[in-house]
Amino acid sequence: MGFGPRPGELESLSRQGFAAACEQVLAQAPDTTPLPDLGPEPAQAGKKASTAERKQRQKTLRGQQTTAVQWWLDRMVGTASPLPERLTWFWHGHFATSVQKVHSARLMLHQNQTLRSRGGGDFLTLAKAMIVDPALLLWLDGQQNKVGAANENLAREFMELFTLGVGHYSETDVREAARALTGWAVNRDAMTSSLAPKRHDSGDKTVLGVTGNLDAGGFVDIVVNRPDSPRFVASRLWFRLAGATPLAADALDRLVAGYGTQRSIGGLLRAVLAEPAFRDPATTLVKQPVEWAVGLMRALGVQPSKLPVTQLEAGLRGLGQVPFEPPSVGGWPAAQSWLTTSAGLARLHLAQLIAEHADVSHITSAAAAGQALGVDTWSQRSTQALAGLNGAQLVAMAACAPEYVVSQ
Repeated sequence: MGFGPRPGELESLSRQGFAAACEQVLAQAPDTTPLPDLGPEPAQAGKKASTAERKQRQKTLRGQQTTAVQWWLDRMVGTASPLPERLTWFWHGHFATSVQKVHSARLMLHQNQTLRSRGGGDFLTLAKAMIVDPALLLWLDGQQNKVGAANENLAREFMELFTLGVGHYSETDVREAARALTGWAVNRDAMTSSLAPKRHDSGDKTVLGVTGNLDAGGFVDIVVNRPDSPRFVASRLWFRLAGATPLAADALDRLVAGYGTQRSIGGLLRAVLAEPAFRDPATTLVKQPVEWAVGLMRALGVQPSKLPVTQLEAGLRGLGQVPFEPPSVGGWPAAQSWLTTSAGLARLHLAQLIAEHADVSHITSAAAAGQALGVDTWSQRSTQALAGLNGAQLVAMAACAPEYVVSQ
């Protein structure tokens, strides 16, 4: 439900007992840290723009993106309420949108705040905000969707990846849903989207058996209230927050019951924590690179923006995950996809960078490293690998051990 404990947090929660700790975690609310001021977005480079002007625009955009990444990493590491940030990170991978196509860190931060402010409430409210989110519209070509020339990207991905899953809609549903989503335009400067009536198809459409003059809100109402949607949302959240092994049917039923008719993300989280499989040591989760790095920095008290920015970004890029840059609308991979040989070397280099910028003088044994990282026990193999090491070298190696890379 977070990224890993800061010094003293694990002991404090443990003393309360599991039930009380769950209540404390679930009660967390997003902090009110303001978004960074990135300044105005540079003007689009026209056909007559010089090479120097184009390079300057790209440099400005790149600088804004770097600032946005540093700000979010700082927030993940420094927050005393990690659950809202963990949820924001989850939704970022769920409604995966990349700055590589949006070309605007400002719009990505605007989406980030939407995910944070609405990601713990009613899923229907979140889904309705996302269907007209400016960054998502640009990412999935929604601004190109107009009457008489419907673009199907947003309609298809919204059903397949965001609300229903594969096999729960037809190609006809996609075409009709695309018509319902026609007419939306994005104002980059104002960071808003709006419906242009002349570009919207106002005729009747039939989506998943429901016929009417459907618009974006009506389309979302239909898909989110389908019986397939709660099971899809519950499965996705479990897969990313709890364990990669699919749940048994009765366990999934319990999660869906927690989600309920109110489509409550909070209720779903409570059901996840109450599920016996959540506390089963056999339920494991390979940490995504950002989760792993943020957890390590939280444990060692390292502020991301104090690290050499090029080295930190290069480390995350080497691991295959940089905030605001998912590789596709399907988001990042999961589970053993992160456990490659090349990833192992990149992980070690990044762990060394972080450990070298932390005060680890008190960590002189494997046991001390485990206490700092929140690892109860090391396997015999890990114990042997850590033997004889100390300081930054010991911490970096411990952070790459299976006991830390894989959550139980």
